[in-house]
Amino acid sequence: MRYELTDLRLFQAIAQAQSLSNGAAAVHITASAASYRLKNLEHALGTPLFVRSARGMELTPAGETLLVHVRELLLGVERMHGEVGRFSSGLRGHIKLLANSSSLNGFIIPSVSRFLSAHPEVNIDLEERASEAILAAVAAQEADIGILAAAVDTPGVRASRYAVDELILAVPPGHPLLRLPGLAAGIRFGAALGFDFVCMSRASSNYLFLREMAQREGRSPNVRLHAHGFEAVLALVEAGVGLALVPRSVAAEALAQVRVGAVPLAEPWARRELSLMVRADGRLPAFTAAFAQFLLDDPRVAATRDAPAASTPA
Repeated sequence: MRYELTDLRLFQAIAQAQSLSNGAAAVHITASAASYRLKNLEHALGTPLFVRSARGMELTPAGETLLVHVRELLLGVERMHGEVGRFSSGLRGHIKLLANSSSLNGFIIPSVSRFLSAHPEVNIDLEERASEAILAAVAAQEADIGILAAAVDTPGVRASRYAVDELILAVPPGHPLLRLPGLAAGIRFGAALGFDFVCMSRASSNYLFLREMAQREGRSPNVRLHAHGFEAVLALVEAGVGLALVPRSVAAEALAQVRVGAVPLAEPWARRELSLMVRADGRLPAFTAAFAQFLLDDPRVAATRDAPAASTPA
């Protein structure tokens, strides 16, 4: 039985991409070389690992079993390099971090920038996903760290309280909602759905959450424009194009400069309890564990945790 770690990494990449060509690209080899290596691996193991279907490459039962062991094996190899790497100068390795839009844009980017500057031999694959998808990915060991706004009670993952944030309505200065009596106590979200909105892209977790909350009210938001970043969304709000549902942390600078106004929401889901998740067994490479702790120890992030825990997660 002869095969190499490269074959196993390729197998995992094809399984995740459900595509031979995309899997080959992920490990930086040609599709023809990937096909040869996959056939060699199947021959060595004596069983087919994939079947081709209209949806792409699908794992056979033998492939599903192998994938569980390959993930564990490759994580073990990464841990080995991480532990040995502690005896050399600095941290080395690759980390996959998944985050929802609130944590990504409100807290994570500055932390990641400082960590990468301090550790030039570490690379981070940072991707935005919806909270439910992040939870599933960490539990399935498809990501090293996940940060999300959701209750975490899932076998296979360990959660730490990361940060506390608040969803608000960003509105143009002088907007009628800013003149409502008792505004400090917040308004119900349904009261804002009669106004136009500007939103993040249709695939963003921020927009999908807004749409879901509107559907709970039996409404559909009138979205005048989808933008590809919170900075653009806030600029559109400032220009009077519409309202936006954004985390207070993201809007902090625009609020301080009075470019937009903040309307608090009297909704239990407006408070965002953000959790940082890793594998429950704690067997992380040294550089991954160091990065997770760095995220938790960021002073700006840690300061938000002084607020009491929310009773209803978002």
